[in-house]
Amino acid sequence: MGLATAIIFLLGIANFAINRAVFERGHPMFARLPSASQTLGRRAALISEFAVLFFALLLSTQGWPGYAWAYGVYTAVNGAAAWLILTGRV
Repeated sequence: MGLATAIIFLLGIANFAINRAVFERGHPMFARLPSASQTLGRRAALISEFAVLFFALLLSTQGWPGYAWAYGVYTAVNGAAAWLILTGRV
């Protein structure tokens, strides 16, 4: 396991934590949805997050360490969006 793979893995943990924090916040945008849509949305978000993490890890182990940078940018954008939601700016 290379350094890029370890970095992507740690950033993946951060992304899942960000996802959970946003969904547990109870933002009015999510609260207006029916409960079935909320459940489906959470599952879809987790599945898509896992897919992005899986493919970033797969590509980094196959000799594409640049995906650590791409996944880092992805995590930064996720973090910025979560910050906007969690602080009530959106």
